[in-house]
Amino acid sequence: MEYCAGNADTQIVKLNKKFFSIFLLLIIASSIPSFSYYVMYKEQFYKLYHVHYQQYPEDVIENIYWLEKAAKADFCNPQCAMTKIKDKDEWEKYRYLFNMHLNLKLVEQHMRLGRLHDKNVAYFYDAPWKEEYLSELEMAETCYKTGLVYWEEAKLWSEKAGMKKFQFMTLTGIQNWEDEHYRIANHDLDYEKILTRELNRVEKVKSDFQAMDENTY
Repeated sequence: MEYCAGNADTQIVKLNKKFFSIFLLLIIASSIPSFSYYVMYKEQFYKLYHVHYQQYPEDVIENIYWLEKAAKADFCNPQCAMTKIKDKDEWEKYRYLFNMHLNLKLVEQHMRLGRLHDKNVAYFYDAPWKEEYLSELEMAETCYKTGLVYWEEAKLWSEKAGMKKFQFMTLTGIQNWEDEHYRIANHDLDYEKILTRELNRVEKVKSDFQAMDENTY
């Protein structure tokens, strides 16, 4: 993945990797299917990403694993792209849209994982489990902050896909990616707003838990 975030964002990503490393070690052995061919290209890794009807933490972590592998991998030959490519300009826009889409999926999966660890309200009767809830909220906060990093990356790729030379070019075979690009460009899709709201709420819930003492319950 071509990374464009600053030092602060890099620290968040490092924290995120540390956070997930234990989980990955536990699930990779059991979750990775056996293959009859060697998986090495971006498109191949992306096809291993899938949304479960009911997602447990290990399902989301597996998806993050495949998406990150896809983000770092090379593109396959244009003949094997996920839409028909007619010329070099279409190939260029395809790559920008693909990277944008991958980062959006990484945002969504980090939001899902964050919500699995989140607690919307600190009730007074939760006081006996204060430390456990605070630990879970820290995990949720890490997920949301990492989602912000991937959102910035998605916006950069969307910007590239919106260059003037692509103004009248639409890759109809990946119309959903084109729609995502349009929504970002027109500010209809704004994960920064959503994630910032979640982070502010998590901070308040943490403060409520931290204020609890032996007299709370």
